[in-house]
Amino acid sequence: MRHSTFGSDRFQRNLEHRAQRKTALTVLAVDDDPDILKLLQSALPELENCNVAAASSADEALGMIEAAESPFDCLLVDIQMPGTSGIELLSQIRNLPENLETPVIMLTALDDRHNIEKAFLEGAFDYVTKPFDFFELRSRMNAAHLLMMERKKTQSSSASIENLRSELDFNQKFNFKDPLSIDEQEQCLGYVEFDNYVQQLSRRRRFDTWVTAIKFRDAEYHFDLKNFGDFRRSVSDIGFCIERTTQAAGGIYSYRGSGVFLVVTHGREHTQNIPTEAFLNQELGTVLSNRCASVHLKVVKGTPVSLRSITKVGAFASLDMAIKKVNYREADLRKGLVTTSSTFSEPTPHRKEMVNDRLFDVVLRELYGDNTYLTRRQ
Repeated sequence: MRHSTFGSDRFQRNLEHRAQRKTALTVLAVDDDPDILKLLQSALPELENCNVAAASSADEALGMIEAAESPFDCLLVDIQMPGTSGIELLSQIRNLPENLETPVIMLTALDDRHNIEKAFLEGAFDYVTKPFDFFELRSRMNAAHLLMMERKKTQSSSASIENLRSELDFNQKFNFKDPLSIDEQEQCLGYVEFDNYVQQLSRRRRFDTWVTAIKFRDAEYHFDLKNFGDFRRSVSDIGFCIERTTQAAGGIYSYRGSGVFLVVTHGREHTQNIPTEAFLNQELGTVLSNRCASVHLKVVKGTPVSLRSITKVGAFASLDMAIKKVNYREADLRKGLVTTSSTFSEPTPHRKEMVNDRLFDVVLRELYGDNTYLTRRQ
């Protein structure tokens, strides 16, 4: 699998490498089919050291989760069950403070897009359809557990230091290319969850799916000029703007690092409902104004790329192409070319001169707070 940025490559490689390590997992399987439960309880422990508990209904599972001395390492949940469905159970699990990060893998025969999307948006880590390969399932369980451990490293269960913990998390150092998490945004998926979502779409051959890249303009220079907390806030503001303006399009998005967001939509009509670059910047200005922010942020928007692929490699190649298109769009704006966001052209030479001018513009915008600095340069 290849991703567009070095930081994203490093993130995924580290996760895959650690997922290969032997880890003893406590697992809860939830399914109304007793044969499936017996199969999971007998087959998974044969692969490695894995203890599998079983529940035949959502109500029974919720009781076991609440009664457990410590959260399960992984939950395998069927969707289609009598009474409370697996997705409803997932929503209830996410309301339990100790299980906010517990990885949940949907293990189901349902492969329609509606259930796939709803599961990921409710907080599923992955989605595996029956019949499944046990070795692949075990690998995904390991990856889910290790990702959860990474995310919980800086967290504390002590309420007395909650405010301090939040401040430390907010200002925690990170690399420009790292995919930051964005909290409290309903349509936003984490980096790995988004990968799993796209992979599931490619497996189901969803040929009318599109991906559009939206990028924080001059992101690297904002990163250099600001502290980590301010840059994280800028990314969060842009994510909030994307969520608010792409709801009509049914967009599901993720921050990929390096200032880039990817938005997935289904159908040409919904894809065309993604706002124009000008409208996105207008709404971003409103978001910043509402919180009395003194920064001046802009975004650029690339043209949509079809996810028409029946392979994982092809699907991720489409993500790469979407990122390339928004980078070309940003390069054209640096050159001062009058283009539409649909232009797909290669960046031009004289990069060093363009970078110096661009950095100078960013610094002046921060100093003067408006566009009056333009007259000072003439």
